[in-house]
Amino acid sequence: MPDSTPPDGATGPTPILLLGVGNLLVGDEGVGVHAVRALETESWPAHVTLLDGGTGGFQLLEYFQSFRRIILIDATRDGAPAGTVRLFRARGPQDCPPALGAHDLGLRDLLSAAALLGGWGELQVVTVAIEELRPMCLELSPPVAAALAEVRVQVRRLVEAPEA
Repeated sequence: MPDSTPPDGATGPTPILLLGVGNLLVGDEGVGVHAVRALETESWPAHVTLLDGGTGGFQLLEYFQSFRRIILIDATRDGAPAGTVRLFRARGPQDCPPALGAHDLGLRDLLSAAALLGGWGELQVVTVAIEELRPMCLELSPPVAAALAEVRVQVRRLVEAPEA
């Protein structure tokens, strides 16, 4: 993992982690991973690190402690039509949707653990609404696949925005 802290006296943009999470084996639930893999094909400034977080769970805690700015991409089942892209800033675990499955470690659980270890910096979350979990399916449904273009636009906008 790269050290995200600038050397003493160094100036420049804050390092940003673009983190895609999800389970590729459950269809649309893997949209965060599909998104970060698509973003990896593009050019990014040197201060931006992309990470396929998969279903990393608590193994991702070290990134929450190392990066002061994280843009996380994940699926949500929030009742919106499939492919709806939303953006929010997570200030605490209560701001995040619960895990999609009963046995999954969700973003809320990860942030609760990070809070116990001293918290995290700025966390912006880009969610893509999904309607169903499709076990043993590697493809995204058409509306969720189409949403990747909007995810790209939102992530670029966040990366280029001045720090909060």
